[in-house]
Amino acid sequence: MNKLQKPNPSIDLVTFDLDNTLWDVMQTITAAEKLLRGWMAEHTPAALGIYASERVGDIREQVLKTHDDKRHDLSFLRIAVLRQCMLAADMSPADADENAKQAFAVFFAGRNDVAFYPNAITTLETLSQQYALYALTNGNADVERVGIGRFFSGAVSSADVGASKPDQQMFTTVLAKAGVSADRAVHIGDHLSDDVFGANRAGMRSIWFNYEGQATNDTDHKPTAQAYALAELPAVLASLDAARTR
Repeated sequence: MNKLQKPNPSIDLVTFDLDNTLWDVMQTITAAEKLLRGWMAEHTPAALGIYASERVGDIREQVLKTHDDKRHDLSFLRIAVLRQCMLAADMSPADADENAKQAFAVFFAGRNDVAFYPNAITTLETLSQQYALYALTNGNADVERVGIGRFFSGAVSSADVGASKPDQQMFTTVLAKAGVSADRAVHIGDHLSDDVFGANRAGMRSIWFNYEGQATNDTDHKPTAQAYALAELPAVLASLDAARTR
């Protein structure tokens, strides 16, 4: 990565939440679910009847009980739920395994066909020339499949760590992978608890991506700075950098 030369920079690492920070996750997941159900309607209609019914809630609950150690691995859990739906539709275990994997592959393709917020790509391109960028997510999006891997030096997900933000393991893991101390890192995310509180508690600075312009008086989750649009981030980070190096 070729970083722009800066006098005595105070920021070496910028970590990004993904869902609802770089893209609209609800719009993305809704589209992915539509693709999944379309595939199931064609290939496993009986299983779709179960997946689309109230029974799926009980199936999800049972999957979580059975695989409590995997509750932070969203891909594993979705495949497990799909498999149980296939089994409930009287498929053999082998067919249930294969169809669950195929169904998930359809969903996951849609999951990574994201609905970017305005200026997401240009902002990442600009920032990647100045800082090392890492993805830090509780979700299961893949930055390579999304098409933004070239801007990131690495990625850490809750599935990798076995914990979810705001758990400190998420932040200590990304700092260790990047080889950067907390005081030289900034985390950007949309969630006041998962992102802002988690980063603050880890000793990092935090930028609350407040895309919807929410008002808050929550002093326990106070960000170092705010941004209301992705295009604002280069200037906000430059301001934090300048403030620390004066």
